[in-house]
Amino acid sequence: MTMKSVCIYCGSRSGAGPEYAAAAAATGNMVAANGWRLVYGAGDVGLMGEVARAAQAAGAATMGVIPIHLINMEVGKRDLNQFVITEDMHERKKVMFMNSDAIVVLPGGAGSLDEFFEVLTWAQIGLHRKPIFLLSTGGYWQPLVTLIDHIIAQGFADPSLAGLFRLVETVGDLEGALRGAFRA
Repeated sequence: MTMKSVCIYCGSRSGAGPEYAAAAAATGNMVAANGWRLVYGAGDVGLMGEVARAAQAAGAATMGVIPIHLINMEVGKRDLNQFVITEDMHERKKVMFMNSDAIVVLPGGAGSLDEFFEVLTWAQIGLHRKPIFLLSTGGYWQPLVTLIDHIIAQGFADPSLAGLFRLVETVGDLEGALRGAFRA
């Protein structure tokens, strides 16, 4: 059986409250505790850095993927098991996606939303069946879920869109959801 890889999209900033960094570190620890590989954006700042440092410290295999133009801004974390430099953001997202078995989106900004909507759209049009999870620390992603419900209610998406991802509130819930997805 091959090692499962979890792609984590999250902020290159830490957010306004300490709960975000705590959940990011707990997520990194959880990935390691289950023997999974972390696939992420290769930054050593914000929630990205928290997830990676925790996963590494707990013994997880790590793969970071960063576009050349962000190496300095996101402080490319070169001490990973795999450190991949891409030409652009599109290639970064593709490499991360292709090297993962599940997608997890922690709190983040426009980049995290872009990554979420890309994998959600790919699932919607049948390009993949990888599980997608939103870790809604402190209810962070609830406004996004409300927006998606609005999009469906206004007839711009089929109701099945809401079933292509799962909202989880805690790292414990996320762990159970990932374990279940990997058994299926």
